[in-house]
Amino acid sequence: MTTTLTRTLKLPSLVLFGLAYLTPIIVLGIFGIIAETTGGAAPAAYLVALVAMLFTAHSYGRMAVAHPVAGSAYTYVRRSIDPRVGFLVGWAVLLDYLFLPMVIWLIGGSYLTAQFPGIPIGVWIMGFIVITTLLNILGIEVADKANYVLMAFQLLVLVFFVALAIGSVVSANGAGGLASGQPFFSDTASFTTISAGAAIAAYSFLGFDAVTTLTEETVNPRRTVPRAIMLVALIGGGIFVAVSYVTQLVHPGGVFEDSASAASSIALQIGGQLFGAVFLAGLVVAQFASGLAAQASASRLLYAMGRDSVLPKAVFGRLSEKFHTPVANLVVTGVVGLIAIFLDVATSTSFINFGAFTAFTLVNASVVFHYVRQRRAGQQLNPVSYVVVPVIGALICAYLLSRLDSNAITLGVSWLVLGVLVLALITRGFKASPPEMTATEKATVEAAA
Repeated sequence: MTTTLTRTLKLPSLVLFGLAYLTPIIVLGIFGIIAETTGGAAPAAYLVALVAMLFTAHSYGRMAVAHPVAGSAYTYVRRSIDPRVGFLVGWAVLLDYLFLPMVIWLIGGSYLTAQFPGIPIGVWIMGFIVITTLLNILGIEVADKANYVLMAFQLLVLVFFVALAIGSVVSANGAGGLASGQPFFSDTASFTTISAGAAIAAYSFLGFDAVTTLTEETVNPRRTVPRAIMLVALIGGGIFVAVSYVTQLVHPGGVFEDSASAASSIALQIGGQLFGAVFLAGLVVAQFASGLAAQASASRLLYAMGRDSVLPKAVFGRLSEKFHTPVANLVVTGVVGLIAIFLDVATSTSFINFGAFTAFTLVNASVVFHYVRQRRAGQQLNPVSYVVVPVIGALICAYLLSRLDSNAITLGVSWLVLGVLVLALITRGFKASPPEMTATEKATVEAAA
């Protein structure tokens, strides 16, 4: 009897997983950097980034309707453009999915080590990995329930931060101080600085597409997944804009003693030592919740590639008969996370965005390819939804890809070269196509239809 993923997730749970992946409180973690880059117009940068990401979110929604199976960008591009291109996209996006949990655990460990310098960072990272992996092995429902608690605390910290920030602004400038265009049109900001800030702010949205990797565990995926994708982008973007707006009101401009820890200083300013401690706890909890969702998504991408024998099927393409989860893949992501012990945050994050923006660009392109194929088959689709919007999305993502630093591009291209070598091996020198859809995947498509 074939073991399959169990459909239990509904719209609220999908949106929760997407928001956990985004980690809404990260807007405060990188506020100082964006405010500094934009010249004091952080919410303007987030607003531009939100508009940009909505184009790509729309394309993910179109592809989730056409191909309601696990695999995300890998599956969409493989089926809409070409199996070989799909493999390379899956290989590129592994930079994002496989290594992002490692970075999340590293950031969480860094926060805790700064607060408790006597405990090595490796101890904190191991703690994150063990607890997160066990929760994900027990099943998506267990991780789902844990996410409710973790997200509730994270959002509570954000609500208190915003409330205290509003109180601080009203105390200093009266109620009228809350209505200001300065955070959007600062005297020191310009189109160039806001665009540069938007390129950074767009990184906060990475992971809005993660819900597509849970398609095979979703009830009525053709309807639920596209709605979840758009809601995650909209809700996450709304939080980013609102929080950065009130924070920018508390601290106008983009000059800080230390931009990397600006939000911590602002938390102490508006709430004192007690809230400063609560704020730190919120950041750590947010990293745990985000790591939970990131590891779950990474394991499902590995499962989709293993099921198609692109990766060794005996290892990556199997589910636990007891837990109905890809246990081996979860263990692999946990082992990869151990690398964080030997890295710093700057090094570990430098190459992740290459895979993400490569995937985003080609998912947008895959919508256009899908439109052309369906038109040839005699089915008429909306050209605005399937051509105009994805073309704009592809151009925006290609631009963001070009904004990455030279180290990220070099590492990303090197990873792609390695992917080409692997592709050449499994296709016998490109003479054959990568393994196609399995019987299990066909059954999943029919069940979702």
